[in-house]
Amino acid sequence: MTYKSKFGFGCMRLPVTDTNDPTTIDQDLFNEMVDIYMEKGFNYFDTSYAYHNGMSEVAIRKAVVERYPRESFLICDKMPTWALTSEEDNDKFVNEMLERLGINYFDVFFIHNINVPWLKLAKEAKSFEYIKKMKDNGIAKKIGFSFHDNSKLLKEVLEEYADILDVVQLELNYLDWEDPSIESRKCYELCAEYGLDVYVMEPLKGGVIVNLPDSIKNDFEEFNPDKSIASMAIRFCASLENVKVVLSGMSKMEDLIDNCDTYENFEVLNTEENEFLERMASKLRQNVAVPCSECGYCIKACPEMIPIPEYFNLYNTSKNQPQSNIYRLYYDKLGEEKVPADECTYCETCLDHCTQKIDIPDMLEKVCEHFEEGFSPYAGAP
Repeated sequence: MTYKSKFGFGCMRLPVTDTNDPTTIDQDLFNEMVDIYMEKGFNYFDTSYAYHNGMSEVAIRKAVVERYPRESFLICDKMPTWALTSEEDNDKFVNEMLERLGINYFDVFFIHNINVPWLKLAKEAKSFEYIKKMKDNGIAKKIGFSFHDNSKLLKEVLEEYADILDVVQLELNYLDWEDPSIESRKCYELCAEYGLDVYVMEPLKGGVIVNLPDSIKNDFEEFNPDKSIASMAIRFCASLENVKVVLSGMSKMEDLIDNCDTYENFEVLNTEENEFLERMASKLRQNVAVPCSECGYCIKACPEMIPIPEYFNLYNTSKNQPQSNIYRLYYDKLGEEKVPADECTYCETCLDHCTQKIDIPDMLEKVCEHFEEGFSPYAGAP
């Protein structure tokens, strides 16, 4: 496998015409991005039943399936684990996904987001046995699961199911590589031990790795002014031997162009660059108030439906740009019929679903305190 073939188009964060409505995918722009991506020899598209509230699959059908020969592209889709209530749901969701995409087989099919609560649902619905039958029947060429938990749980799952699987999709990036709560390195090494390929999601940690404080941006600029911050992070992942695909979620044309350049002129990360990223990871951990990747799984689990990632994003921005008017935006969120952050009941239902292992109730309390204390000095009284 060449490094160029590792570049996957993640379709979780496609361009939209209305930032408040994930279903409003900008189809014309997405089509244009797909054309450039395909023309340059890339062809792997990753989606899910849930992305863009189901419209990601429809957008891929319009941009890819209806415009290119089936053998020219690869599609990965994922079972909505959280929605499984019975064995029959496996068939129901797979048939709906095939219909949305306009295809009759998946190149790769995953059980989505295996963690403690959702592993239980997948087992009760016999989803691992189901995806094996999908492969046996040619409905899926490769099978596996995406994973958001620690190495201990991963080992338990691999002990039971590795012999029927091909791939594990991991959250992996230089910030999480040695993080004791995410354990990217340990999870990667476990997959290698069990002979499974690794596909990478969140190489930029939902933007955390590129939306940096000026001090860290300056460090990157001084280290190598000719390479983008994103390219360094992507090369970290793609340089790993057992990594076969690295997903990049691209909502802007400039992101696509930068990523294409990274892979077309790929250079394996050298020792000096690795050491630099280790230093930046340490510095970044000290600067990021909440390491939220904005995956949104916590919202599905929250009984109050608090838009947790939105509040964490505002909090991080406020910490990195203390003189901004971000306080006004916090109160604007409350005025847009969003559930206030202080509606948290500390039920802790969200904790098992957080891919970053954040103590969400505690952090929401800090968010409330921060904005209540800081609003008046910067933006006037509400």
